[in-house]
Amino acid sequence: MSDLSPTENMSMDERRRGLRLVLQEGMVTQAMVTLTGGIFLVAFALQLGASNTIIGLLAAIPPLAELFQMPSVYLVTRIKNRRRLTVTASFLARSFWVVIAAIPFVVPTSAAIWALVGAMCCYSILSGISHCAWNSWIHDLLPQTEIGDFFSRRMRLSTILAIILSLAAAFFIDFWKTEAGGELTAYSVLFFGGYIAGMVGVYLLSRTPEPLIREEEAPKLRTILKEPASDRNFRNLLAFLGSWNFAINLAAPFFTVYMLQRLGMNIGWVIALAVLSQVASVASFKVWGHTADRLSHKSVLQISGPIFIIAILAWTFTTLPEPYFLTIPLLIIIHILTGISTAGVTLSTNYIGLKLAPQGHATSYIAAASITNYLAAGIAPIVGGLFADFFAAREASLTLTWTDPAGTIVLNTLDFQHWDFFFFFAFVIGLYSLHRLSAVHEEGEVKERIVIHELLAEVRREMRNLSTAGGLRTMIRPPVARILTSQEKKERGEAYDLESRISGVPEE
Repeated sequence: MSDLSPTENMSMDERRRGLRLVLQEGMVTQAMVTLTGGIFLVAFALQLGASNTIIGLLAAIPPLAELFQMPSVYLVTRIKNRRRLTVTASFLARSFWVVIAAIPFVVPTSAAIWALVGAMCCYSILSGISHCAWNSWIHDLLPQTEIGDFFSRRMRLSTILAIILSLAAAFFIDFWKTEAGGELTAYSVLFFGGYIAGMVGVYLLSRTPEPLIREEEAPKLRTILKEPASDRNFRNLLAFLGSWNFAINLAAPFFTVYMLQRLGMNIGWVIALAVLSQVASVASFKVWGHTADRLSHKSVLQISGPIFIIAILAWTFTTLPEPYFLTIPLLIIIHILTGISTAGVTLSTNYIGLKLAPQGHATSYIAAASITNYLAAGIAPIVGGLFADFFAAREASLTLTWTDPAGTIVLNTLDFQHWDFFFFFAFVIGLYSLHRLSAVHEEGEVKERIVIHELLAEVRREMRNLSTAGGLRTMIRPPVARILTSQEKKERGEAYDLESRISGVPEE
């Protein structure tokens, strides 16, 4: 790690070695993220006595900290050594997982929650700085024609590793809390394991070669705000992205809290459902990607978006008003639908901004979209935590009463308690975001019924492929490579030709 200077003339062998190291680093970093984030961090915070507001704050810190990427751009252009900046910031950031793991043992109970919040702030801010330098570094290291294929493979392997580690960690926690000690200690062990994986990732980063940084001026904040704001279509896209990320992050950080506290499920069930959602997401990437390639990203959002918000609304029916015999089956369906729709939403929201950005202005447009996403994703969990605590002692019910000579029958047609309000509000905001999406215009967009027809046709093709090993392999391969390297989408006139073929109207 002594020489972190950029390489002036990088050979192809050095680039290939760099790509192998980036792939390996992606795997160990995914191991760190799996062991330290998501469900495990929420469960750890609950064990420390966190309220819903604190859970929301913990969920808000990472996206808000990503806003530090903006001033980090100036740091990158001044230092001109992205590897040194990434390695230093990553080393410092990941070291805070040792601090978090030690909280139950060295911090008084009354101060444990705020120690966790403070450590997460430090970790997330330093991570945001490293992300900025890493993105620029890897962009120059990877050949542009191989970006899609490389990250497709990296994402696929990382997802498989995340599934395996999640299940192993769930079994470990169940064993540790019943056989070898308390649940808090189990989470601390996981976090320390995540720290070890993170340090291995820092070492691999230090070994990855860096090309000389290209001379370019850092974008001005005024430009980032002014150019997209003057584009009416992109303003509509920003309104959609902001409201959509707000709706998602209003509810998603609290699904784990709801299952652990309201439904009384153990951590093993929660992890198993999360893995089911991941599997559904990976399996559906192929279908969504093919549809986006043939039609448009907006077309995919018009179908995957409603599925996602319906899945959010379905959470209100998991209790009536207490858990009942359909609770588990309904949770399974919800997680499958969430996984399927998340694949389409993630795929399209990641690339529709790049598609709508004018040639030569991508930097400022994408930066504006990122700021919008981070702000919405950061504010929503805080509001959600406050909502959850406010509605904890409130209830709204609507009853239907039938009286006859034989007696009186009372039917509870509506019974909203605590989390039901919360999920319903997220559903309503999601509906509004889909309304904002309708004002966005993207080349190649077509009517929903054509999208549905294409999806069904693609599903039928993939189901026929399931009879072969090759079919199984392509079914789970995310189509990022094909999407990133594909040519421009078909003209709208071709979409109308597709519509005429579907409806049986002959072409002129």
